[in-house]
Amino acid sequence: MASVFSKIITGDLPARFVYRDKTCVAFLSIEPLRYGHTLVVPVEEVDKWTDLDPQTWTHLNEVALEIGEAIKNAYDTPRTGYVIAGFDVPHTHIHLFPTEKMEEYDFSKAYAAEDTDDAAMDEAAARIRQHLGTNEDGYRED
Repeated sequence: MASVFSKIITGDLPARFVYRDKTCVAFLSIEPLRYGHTLVVPVEEVDKWTDLDPQTWTHLNEVALEIGEAIKNAYDTPRTGYVIAGFDVPHTHIHLFPTEKMEEYDFSKAYAAEDTDDAAMDEAAARIRQHLGTNEDGYRED
């Protein structure tokens, strides 16, 4: 059965995309630690990041660097958090989020999906896309 992320990638479930290419996508987490919390996900459904082929792993991290810089600039924070947890969805994903202190890495304090503000989520996606130069589908606007 396809993971929830595979269903998002194929368009069967909605998401706020900020980046997309043939190897990976990035969209906002529905349970963010902070608004701007983005997931970088390979298109190929691979459960554990340690099972990714080296080229995909390298690409995911190159994209994470670019998105991490965009998040940091969009939110004027000193850092972008980077976490690979991998227990909630069996599909490799990197968590990126604006952060100012270590306490913000506490996933037990994440917003519940039903408690997020739709307008704030839309604004977060727009802010990140603006810094990436991507459209609502996550593609470059070149």
